[in-house]
Amino acid sequence: MANTSSRALRLLSLLQTHRHWTGPELADRLDVSERTLRRDIDRLRDLGYPVQASRGTDGGYQLAPGAVLPPLVLDDEEAVALAVGMGDAAQSGIGGIEEAAVRALTKVVRVLPPRLRARVDALRAMTVSPALAGPVVAAGTLTAVAQACRDEERLRFGYAARGAAATEREVEPHRLVAQGGRWYLVAYDLTRHDWRSFRLDRLTDPRPTGARFLPRELPAEDAAAFVRTSVGAPAVHTVRALVHAPEARVRQMVGQWGTVEPAGEDRCHLTMISTGLDWPTQALGNVGADFEVLGPPEFTAHLLEWGTRFVRAGGPAAEGA
Repeated sequence: MANTSSRALRLLSLLQTHRHWTGPELADRLDVSERTLRRDIDRLRDLGYPVQASRGTDGGYQLAPGAVLPPLVLDDEEAVALAVGMGDAAQSGIGGIEEAAVRALTKVVRVLPPRLRARVDALRAMTVSPALAGPVVAAGTLTAVAQACRDEERLRFGYAARGAAATEREVEPHRLVAQGGRWYLVAYDLTRHDWRSFRLDRLTDPRPTGARFLPRELPAEDAAAFVRTSVGAPAVHTVRALVHAPEARVRQMVGQWGTVEPAGEDRCHLTMISTGLDWPTQALGNVGADFEVLGPPEFTAHLLEWGTRFVRAGGPAAEGA
């Protein structure tokens, strides 16, 4: 019989992969008595896992949703799937999710055995996802750079700028930025003595040096603004609106270019990310329903400008209406 700790992990894995287990089934799987099983269930509960028990002929155990998220136990296939999914989510371009996805990916990759890390990188390299507009970055590269940013630790890596030979760089990493389907590292280059942005798909073999540093002041409003300036990219607008129309209707009109979330009966929140404001204006007009702008302020001004232009086009009768 396995020791208590390994048996508890095995029990947790079984509970996570099956909606309902009878006591005899679990005891048989773990090769223990039902009395020992009950003690192991109590240990999981003490650790915060909400294991529910029911009595009777259909009685047994199942893992219920809890107030907090306890640690999960994943098998090899689940761990690879989770890492691949988090890598795609980190590059999805969905506002607000990239940083959380990188944090989750970092936690998973850190504990993956080398054989599973190789599978994750191979799957991501050989899979085309419609959510990814730019080159795929290896999970190991993404997490190594993210950890160096978090720990304020100097980083060395090889880097091949466009049309140039690869060089060795040592930097003080500041932030990771997802923009235009690509990942960028904003960092202070210790060789050039200046701030730079580095594309992660051109970066190889990132290695933390062990040397900590005091963060410098970034010469920009934030890291995203620095990247936009350095690569000449236009500003990105996140337009949010409360639309007075059913969720299904709005999703049909906007398609994959917006995120739709229910907000009550026949109402929904619509979020669109765009480098210009004309397209969100057209999209909302195509829905053919009333809406309220939730942000940003420049989108409200843009709508007023469009409205004024249309009224003028209608002539005196429209202006007097």
